[in-house]
Amino acid sequence: MLKEGEKAPDFLLPDQHGNPVKLSEMLAQKNVVLYFYPKDETSGCTKQACFFRDMYEEFQEQGAEVIGISSDDAASHSKFAQKHQLPFVLVADAGGKVRKQYKVPRTLGVIPGRVTYVIDKTGTIRYTFNSMTKPLEHVQNTLKVLKNL
Repeated sequence: MLKEGEKAPDFLLPDQHGNPVKLSEMLAQKNVVLYFYPKDETSGCTKQACFFRDMYEEFQEQGAEVIGISSDDAASHSKFAQKHQLPFVLVADAGGKVRKQYKVPRTLGVIPGRVTYVIDKTGTIRYTFNSMTKPLEHVQNTLKVLKNL
């Protein structure tokens, strides 16, 4: 995984509507919570996304934008976001190129990992959290970090 203090790699990926999302453009306006998750519509990923949804207003109040990222395509992200009324961006990392840039580990060597990064407006990683089995802590922990930035 990338570590706190390292620069976050920039990326340009399509969101759930097919629109391009460039990390550096988002960072020009807000801090970013970038969370990598395994797959749309799986139990832990749905719980995590819905908790980010429920706490989204607090993230906004802390001057942060949330971006979810997995290798699912834009159509899958669109259905997932619509079904669960997700107010934030989901980006499609086809082939896992960005996941590799961020050095997100796989669980048991095959399952894409669940890692969350808090990136400040300078593009510096301020916090990392890696836990496949604690999807809700990703949300709670990042909110605490943002309140102290």
